[in-house]
Amino acid sequence: MKRADGRAFDQLRPIKITTDFVRFPEGSCLIQCGQTMVLCCASVEERVPPHVKEGTGWVTAEYSMLPRANRERSKRDIAKLKLSPRSAEIQRLVGRSLRAAVDLEKLGERTITVDCDVLQGDGGTRTASVTGGFVALALACRKLVEEGALGSTPIRHCVTGVSAGIVEEAPMLDLQYSEDSRAQVDLNCVMNELGEIIELQGTGEGRAFSVKEQQELLRLCEKGNRELREIQKSALGGKWEWM
Repeated sequence: MKRADGRAFDQLRPIKITTDFVRFPEGSCLIQCGQTMVLCCASVEERVPPHVKEGTGWVTAEYSMLPRANRERSKRDIAKLKLSPRSAEIQRLVGRSLRAAVDLEKLGERTITVDCDVLQGDGGTRTASVTGGFVALALACRKLVEEGALGSTPIRHCVTGVSAGIVEEAPMLDLQYSEDSRAQVDLNCVMNELGEIIELQGTGEGRAFSVKEQQELLRLCEKGNRELREIQKSALGGKWEWM
């Protein structure tokens, strides 16, 4: 099957990460994955939620899409007086993924909230939020070290996310919307730099899928996540101490 943008079946879309995109957050970046664009901002607060264990910190995320991030205008969540189920599910995924990157005891009693706002959506917004969200998080932690609030970074692992799917019986990496909307199988995979899986979401959209097909999609995601980690390292200024 020939892909709409001419990519190979195992090829990522063009990825660009622009750091310090916003002035005020402790860490920020704009991540562009093809036509998908997500603004990620990490904010530090010197307090933690009540449920957090004494002496440890917390990392969480919020996710939303601008009304015209898609082809048709959607209502803002505030207009509905509650977070949409999709946004709630995605921000929990992003929060879990980013917490896996951090030594919460080393972070100390502070909270880092990573806001992921989709400026334009063309598939893969949740995985772009994880990949870009980590860069914003790492920049915020670096600032804490530079300002003397922490002796060393609490970052333990890089974290990246990418999708793969089966479209017209063809496995492929990093689905854009025209592919994602027709996918028979959709899989999202979040990994660290050791190649370990942090989160795996696989759904038979049009049909069930076999373990063999799942493993094939996982191999594609492993390749994509490995390439995304190199892009993150470049955006963050090369090799960091936890890598």
